[in-house]
Amino acid sequence: MIRGLFRFIFATLRLFVRTLDFVVRGLFYAMLVFGVGMIVAFFFRPEPDIPAGSALLLRPGGAIVEQAVFDGPLDLLGSGGTPAGQNVLADLLEAVRLARDDARISALVIETDQLLAGGFSKLGELRAAILDFKASGKPVLARGERFTQGQYYLATAADEVHLSPDGFVLLHGLSRYGAYFKDALDKLGVKMHVFRVGEYKSFSEPFTRNDMSDEDRAASRDLLDGVWAMLRDDVAAARKLAPEAIDAHVNDYRDALAAAGGDGALAARNAGLVDRFSTRDEWRARLIERVGTKSHNGDPRMVDVDRYLAVARSKQPQHGEQVAVLVAQGAIVDGREPAGVVGGDTFAELIRAVRNDGQVKALVLRIDSPGGSAWASEVIRRELELTRKAGKPVIASMSSVAASGGYWIAAGADEIWAAPATLTGSIGIFAMFPEFSEPLQRLGINIDGVATAPLAGALDPRRPLSPAAAEAMQLGIEHGYRRFIDVVAKARDMKQGEVETVARGRVWLGAAASELGLVDQTGGLEAAVAAAAARAGLENYDVVWPEAGQSLQERLLRRLAGFAGQFGIELPQAAPSPLLRLLAEAQAPAAALLQWNDPQHQYLHCLCEAP
Repeated sequence: MIRGLFRFIFATLRLFVRTLDFVVRGLFYAMLVFGVGMIVAFFFRPEPDIPAGSALLLRPGGAIVEQAVFDGPLDLLGSGGTPAGQNVLADLLEAVRLARDDARISALVIETDQLLAGGFSKLGELRAAILDFKASGKPVLARGERFTQGQYYLATAADEVHLSPDGFVLLHGLSRYGAYFKDALDKLGVKMHVFRVGEYKSFSEPFTRNDMSDEDRAASRDLLDGVWAMLRDDVAAARKLAPEAIDAHVNDYRDALAAAGGDGALAARNAGLVDRFSTRDEWRARLIERVGTKSHNGDPRMVDVDRYLAVARSKQPQHGEQVAVLVAQGAIVDGREPAGVVGGDTFAELIRAVRNDGQVKALVLRIDSPGGSAWASEVIRRELELTRKAGKPVIASMSSVAASGGYWIAAGADEIWAAPATLTGSIGIFAMFPEFSEPLQRLGINIDGVATAPLAGALDPRRPLSPAAAEAMQLGIEHGYRRFIDVVAKARDMKQGEVETVARGRVWLGAAASELGLVDQTGGLEAAVAAAAARAGLENYDVVWPEAGQSLQERLLRRLAGFAGQFGIELPQAAPSPLLRLLAEAQAPAAALLQWNDPQHQYLHCLCEAP
């Protein structure tokens, strides 16, 4: 029902876009593959190995994600022709882990200027891997022209933090602000009928209120305070500062900037946030001092993640037994969907394939999803349950967000692992039904007809919603909530009253969820994989990442990206402009509603984003 709201409005535009996309798609990929292929063929040759004494260069461009989703040609045109870039977290973790014990790697270099997003839990997991690398005795150096909060958090894992003398460190705390549309909908005459259970289930509030509810405000404050405390304490420990000093700098930044004469870089150094100032040439000289130079061009002896993994993986021994990792990233919807959206049918097929694969001995479900369709969530959970009954262990590993429907599917696992800053829980359910009868009447459009029963045509958004239909919707939602409580109680070996206490739609941090019994262990992806292997009795095993069938364009782009990484080529990347970001944020709610297709119109979705 929700999905049909915008169908009429977008039908003509969608037809035009699809036609244009079909034409542009073929031309774009043909030109891209041919062009890069020519460059590779004529100008680049693969090096036979990693030179001894090299530094691993960690320079993430764009976002850190659980699963790469390639943009179509029209998306690239809309962003100025260059993709923002995606860095799969598992690849970064693997590179850092392998480099830690690789005698050819003498140091780790972090450059954060192109990092745009990642979520605090993903950055924290990568940061922990870097700290483990540093514990091996190998140095870690980091630099930024300027540091956003996320960039700086990652950089503080280094022994030396360099900043451009004209840069700054922007530590500003955390916030959550949203747009509320009730007045706008009232002016249009649109009525939003909401059915929900759980006073903290706030997803529908932007459509029914003009401000944040007291429950949502209190829960959001607790979450932000918890995440900030983790971030602040990690930074303070790395920089050998008191946590109170970090708070003071953030809260009194104007005074700190005034004391430094408006010089943001000097204010950062005065606060103990950075070790050195360095221009680009000084940074290059510092790296050469630490790791030497390449023989053919005099650049610092470094190898980037893609190139390093291409070589290191080729030398890894292969084992017969496997642990499979399935990534559930994005909204959960009914039916078949490509990567970036968790289609219930598509994901169920992946789980069945893993269950029937004799080489796969255990399954890890990596979740980065705020939920979605209740129907699709149950389809996925049931397949996980069947996998466990077939004798294969299932471990759920939560990334930045695994809430509502994301938590429902996690309940199908033997164990649930979460990062301390994971947003999880949100055990609640809701439905929304729009009514356009008043706007149509204003336009002189009247709806009339006949039906064979009271509920026939009751969910027609052109007609007022009858009290009987509204009551039926609420009864269905209350049943769905009881079902959710029952699923969690059985999975977590808790009494229904105990689940009810921590449910009601409330979102919890992973650390709190562990104390409440909603999560078994706190830890990252690699710890979850090790736990799955231990349950299966495996000592030597390979980790595989099954994915749904890919389109021709996705296969071409994956092949191109891997080919470029093997030859040390960096594909062009660019951050979206502020205007494009604003347009994307405005478009996102409508795009999300278009994905909603639960056959019962019941949704397990969390209005939460990882800070």
